[in-house]
Amino acid sequence: MDRCCAHLRLRCFPISKESPLQFHRPALLVRLAAGKSVIPGPGLTDFPGKKSSLRLVCSRAAAAAAEERDHNSGASSFLDQYPALTTGSLFLSWSLLNAVFNVLNKQVFHYFPYPCTMSVIHLAVGVTYCSVCWAFGMPKRVPLSKELMRLLLPVSFCHALGHIMTNISSSTVAVSFTHTVKALEPFFNASASQFLLGQSVPFALWLSLIPVVAGVSLASLTEVSFNWKGFLSAMTSNAAYTYRNIVSKEAMATIDSTNLYAYISLISLFMCIPPALLIEGPSLVKHGLATSVAKVGIRKFVADLIVVGVFYHLYNQVGNNTLERVAPLSHAVGNVLKRVVVIVFSILVFGNRITKQTAVGTTMAIGGVAFYSFAKAKLDEMKQRALLNQKH
Repeated sequence: MDRCCAHLRLRCFPISKESPLQFHRPALLVRLAAGKSVIPGPGLTDFPGKKSSLRLVCSRAAAAAAEERDHNSGASSFLDQYPALTTGSLFLSWSLLNAVFNVLNKQVFHYFPYPCTMSVIHLAVGVTYCSVCWAFGMPKRVPLSKELMRLLLPVSFCHALGHIMTNISSSTVAVSFTHTVKALEPFFNASASQFLLGQSVPFALWLSLIPVVAGVSLASLTEVSFNWKGFLSAMTSNAAYTYRNIVSKEAMATIDSTNLYAYISLISLFMCIPPALLIEGPSLVKHGLATSVAKVGIRKFVADLIVVGVFYHLYNQVGNNTLERVAPLSHAVGNVLKRVVVIVFSILVFGNRITKQTAVGTTMAIGGVAFYSFAKAKLDEMKQRALLNQKH
């Protein structure tokens, strides 16, 4: 604002001792820069030719402001003019990055079946990416205070547990089946709200969850790759991510989404290292690492791990940035579409054989999630409108 005002002073108000406007320039300039109407003050009323001069001042100020905006915010103005295009691109990127990550991750599991170690690698690559961005101030790093650390510890623990459990499931069953089971996440959310937080969940929402539970059950009974380890790991992941969403609300109010996810990745990394060393360390040292490298070669092995880690971080970061821009209903649509893209993409790439019952169960589960999400978003909007009406 100061630079803009100085610019306008030079262009529109040459400094002169005789000018009766000299005591009122700052206020006038601020109002002009803000696009507000100019109310003549005592100094203006005695200004000769005040109406024509004021018109000249306004026209010059508007031209200067437009020139300044065009010079400094060409790229941002494009994004502001097409918000739907920007949001749509983010949703598409989020879904595709997620699908590519799941496919690449499953391919690595074919020759490196160590999900805990893979979880560490995913997070380590993401932390490296965040550190480089912080070094260049993109974004500027928010200091990690004791209070913020207290808020982030439970969030990071749930994130680490959920990520490890998801990888264990993906390494033992088909990716499509893992994400079908993870469609039960709304059921865990509703249960946590009702029984942990004491928030009443409308009966209509419970009814909308019936096809989700029925669909996952049908898909599980007829899934070719089914095993209890993969199923229970996906269910544990649902519980962990549900609790993470609950405890992260307070942290999200104190820090932006980019810094938040960077700190969660950093803390989660240190939490994932001990189980990786204890559970998979001895096997890796004895023969696992050497066997995996021998199958594909050291260059491909290292390159695959880095690429998978980059895609993991990017899809999570783009997802956080996307959800920051949209309303609850759009959020619901994005989650459903993302899940559909991952399931379809994995089936096409891997050519997984699925029975008709599995296909029907998966469709029921995804359709139930969509119905639940839309219903919940509408109920949230109605509550917000009712609160606004009460205030007015």
